[in-house]
Amino acid sequence: MNQMKTARRILRIAHVQAATGLGRTAIYDLIKRGLFPEAKPLADLHAVGWDSLAVEAWISQQLDAQ
Repeated sequence: MNQMKTARRILRIAHVQAATGLGRTAIYDLIKRGLFPEAKPLADLHAVGWDSLAVEAWISQQLDAQ
């Protein structure tokens, strides 16, 4: 099967929630437990974002574990 490489980008919390189907609290709980990729600070702003490839890898891992 031919897989297209997805461009790496920064995801904000709303996109992470939409992609995973998880709520904000569940995401941060999984991060605390070391089970979800950590958010990274963005450009000295009071904002964070997630690496899209890390989130996609986590989603794949969850689906493969089924």
